[in-house]
Amino acid sequence: MRTWDATALPPDEALRRLLDGNARFVANKGTAFTGFRSEFVSGQSPSAVIVGCSDSRVPAEIVFDVGLGDLFVIRVAGNIVASSQVGSVEFAVSQFGTRLVVVMGHTRCGAIDATLRAIDGAEREPGHIASITERIMPAIRVAAAAETDPARRSHAAMIANVRASASQLAHGSTLIEELVRAGRVRIVGAVYAVESGVVSLVE
Repeated sequence: MRTWDATALPPDEALRRLLDGNARFVANKGTAFTGFRSEFVSGQSPSAVIVGCSDSRVPAEIVFDVGLGDLFVIRVAGNIVASSQVGSVEFAVSQFGTRLVVVMGHTRCGAIDATLRAIDGAEREPGHIASITERIMPAIRVAAAAETDPARRSHAAMIANVRASASQLAHGSTLIEELVRAGRVRIVGAVYAVESGVVSLVE
């Protein structure tokens, strides 16, 4: 059964809180995590959904300086959006009334670099890794072809992948698309810089 919470935090306010928390994190003044909180035993009402990469350097709760119960985090290598990720976002926005969805890529992403190697004709990745690179590949081909400098090429591909994942969420689910159109849910792209800790929004 779907539940819509009219009192849920508006997406712009949720985004402001995330960026403020990231500023505290970058300044080494994080304060959010205070230990176990028993009030979350009976339920949750996260203020944002984060679709991020599995990279160990990008833990969303720490990056945004938030505590238990604040974020609904979906992590997968390359922050790709496949059926299970779409379903997880649908779950959060329908069951908890969460109104902000952030697709967050990051610099120096191994999944992006593996996909670029595949585009360049390198040997196919082993096992199921190829299922990730093959999903990323269509989204970054144009960006990869437009750049020759390796660092700029990787960055452009990462941005293109964030945009593609955000677009897939916005248009690959009737439920999410209806909520976005009605102004109930906002989807934004973001990039975490592993070099500085700063999160920047992607237009």
